[in-house]
Amino acid sequence: MKVEPRTLPGFMELLPNEQIQFNAMVDKIRKSYEKFGFLPIDTPIIENAAVLLAKAGGETEKQIYRFNKGENDLALRFDLTVPLAKYVTEYYNDITFPFKRYQIGKVYRGERPQKGRYREFYQCDIDIIGEGTLSIINDAEMPSVIYTTIKELGFNDFTIRINNRKILNGLYMELGLEEKSVDIMRIIDKIDKIGKENVEKCLEDLEVEPEKIDKIMTFIGIEGTTDEKIQKLKALNFKNELFIKGVDELSEVVKYVRYFGVPDDNFKVDLTIARGLDYYTGTVYETFLNDYREVGSVCSGGRYDNLTEYYSDRKMSGVGVSIGLTRLFYKLNELNIIREKEKSIAKVLVVSMTTNINRALEVGAIFRNNNINTDVYSEDKKIKAKFKYADKLRIPFVAIIGEDEEKNGTVSLKNMETGEQEELKIEEAVKKLCS
Repeated sequence: MKVEPRTLPGFMELLPNEQIQFNAMVDKIRKSYEKFGFLPIDTPIIENAAVLLAKAGGETEKQIYRFNKGENDLALRFDLTVPLAKYVTEYYNDITFPFKRYQIGKVYRGERPQKGRYREFYQCDIDIIGEGTLSIINDAEMPSVIYTTIKELGFNDFTIRINNRKILNGLYMELGLEEKSVDIMRIIDKIDKIGKENVEKCLEDLEVEPEKIDKIMTFIGIEGTTDEKIQKLKALNFKNELFIKGVDELSEVVKYVRYFGVPDDNFKVDLTIARGLDYYTGTVYETFLNDYREVGSVCSGGRYDNLTEYYSDRKMSGVGVSIGLTRLFYKLNELNIIREKEKSIAKVLVVSMTTNINRALEVGAIFRNNNINTDVYSEDKKIKAKFKYADKLRIPFVAIIGEDEEKNGTVSLKNMETGEQEELKIEEAVKKLCS
């Protein structure tokens, strides 16, 4: 009985031409992270369940893939932050602080698959971890990395939205809503998705008094330039120390973001940004492509304290952001923003016009030794089939070796786009292919 070959729902598989595009995005993100001195790490996909579940709870815990192998209780990692906390605790004596790391890898969540949402997906994370304290300047570096990365991915019109959770928590303390602050922030964080009226309705359902709802909506509706918003926050004259500290931090972040070279056109203060996760304690970020808001936030994160509280008594603060690459890639393809460019990574296909393929193999080796991606057609087919192979994979050049070329130590190099063909010495062909 034959088994039907099919991919599980919520898992993405790509054709080679799509994978080339995906890999190109990964390479650009990696190079951008490394420009800022972030160091690469990798952590196991499978961990002891006790390690991963130490910080999990609620909906997250329900989504974790957990299984037993022998006597071991194991789970698949559901993000890259919890493994980072384990990592810095385990290798504390071997790493240098502030510890700037990046990690690009797959994570797993057993949620219901939807269009553009996957159970297995890539995250591209950067974090700066401080030993004890961590300068606010690091919070300003994150928008600079985001700016550089999104530009590298080919976008110019985007906005990094910045806020501070201390401001929001201070506001709710001022209004006597401290116990409901996490729930309120989660609701407000959805304002772009559900709209102002539905936010007000959700706050009513949370039994927030009407006058306090009005104050919350007035607060998050503060308008103006980045500097005007900060001035308006200061002009509220709130006495709450947490609120005052949050405004001061936000002002400092804005100042240093400009020193990092991020144009004002590409960042703004947005008082609705809260981030749903309650472990954020200070600066928070979300990044949107202005022409494609339907994609959602393409890079988000923030400042957090007590990263390793479940594994160590040492206090470690951090700040980080993450790109959900699988979802981003899917949405960009769906919107036809990514155009198919390549079906092959080979620059040249070497073909033999005779039954003797030895010379073709030798020429292929010479090309590769000169860092030219080279494919050699080794099947016993007619020349038409060989050119069809190159054409279907959009390989730019074909190096033809017939009896004359073999005798002369040359190749006939054909440009598949223009149809031009010329007989060249091997070193000439190498020079042309490298240009």
